[in-house]
Amino acid sequence: MPKLHRKYFHLVFSLVMGAKMVFVMTFFITLINLGWVEGFFASWMRAYAIAYVIAVPVIYYLAPLARRFAARWVETP
Repeated sequence: MPKLHRKYFHLVFSLVMGAKMVFVMTFFITLINLGWVEGFFASWMRAYAIAYVIAVPVIYYLAPLARRFAARWVETP
């Protein structure tokens, strides 16, 4: 499978990281708030859709800042 050019790495990282983190976080937050109720899946997917749209731009813009902070405290290769 051909790979995208490396200039797209940060965007693809943000999309994938957002999807995974939002998937887990919205599941547990929805479960804690609602419990196992009828319509849980629909409520979870609504929360997921809203959170994903917010999380991806946040990750895209804040990940470089987080990397810089981490590099101040940890030796980097």
